[in-house]
Amino acid sequence: MITVAALYCFTRFENPAAIRDGLEALCKAEALRGTLLLAPEGINGTIAGSAQAITTVLAHIRTLPGCGAPEVKLSSAATMPFHRLKIRTKAEIVTMGAPGLNPAEVGTHIDPADWNALIADPQTILIDTRNDYEVAVGTFARALNPKTTSFRDFPAWFRANRTTLLAGHNAPKIAMFCTGGIRCEKATAFLKSEGIEEVYHLKGGILNYLESVSVSKSRWQGECFVFDERVSLRHGLAPGTHSLCRACRMPVSPADMEQPDYVPGVACPACASSRTEAQRASYAERHRQTTLAAARGQTHIGRNPDDD
Repeated sequence: MITVAALYCFTRFENPAAIRDGLEALCKAEALRGTLLLAPEGINGTIAGSAQAITTVLAHIRTLPGCGAPEVKLSSAATMPFHRLKIRTKAEIVTMGAPGLNPAEVGTHIDPADWNALIADPQTILIDTRNDYEVAVGTFARALNPKTTSFRDFPAWFRANRTTLLAGHNAPKIAMFCTGGIRCEKATAFLKSEGIEEVYHLKGGILNYLESVSVSKSRWQGECFVFDERVSLRHGLAPGTHSLCRACRMPVSPADMEQPDYVPGVACPACASSRTEAQRASYAERHRQTTLAAARGQTHIGRNPDDD
């Protein structure tokens, strides 16, 4: 069984590149795969490997400046959910593109046990801060969907819809959530910078909620999209029913798989009409090579031509 650790910590790194070198060497030595991002505002990512390797790397991360108590969610996978290890430095660990934002000035964490009461209050404005394709896989009852394609779009969406969102609320109360907690936490910092005082975010995100709250008490509807080969998870962090389109990397539901324009490894309803014949031929060849490799007990990592 593979252990998967989704983690983040907002802190101040003066030299992320220097931190990267040691972290990358350790992750390689421990045979981990996944992605970790380092930026002046902290660390974020998901890694997978043996339980002992994850423990070793998390112990190292906790020694980094300001990372004594990172937000970590552990889950498991039957097989390795990542193909490679990538340790990168970026301008932001979660890209919002809001200059001058202080991610340390955030809203109030709400534990999963207290989340239902907060979002059941009709005066609470509930916002899903994830992208539209993630929301389509599952979300909380009555959550607003900004219909963004990137987290970078969230500030513009809020500013454009602020008047409508806050209408009738003299003291607006906004609760937000995302997969593991990092996007909604940064979104609360943004809203506070916009003058909204009472903002809340789900501690540990949807993954923490699905692990902590029983199905009988849950207000979650559907599954939770995750950015790895597991694709989606259900309550108890059990494997979901979605697969991944190898052409556009969008989640594909069981209903999507029944559609005539779904071709395994080649196209799904989301991208079937937007790909050229040359692209489809390339996808088909990659799928053929992947299938042949699987029959030999090997893993074939094909390049997506759209990444060029």
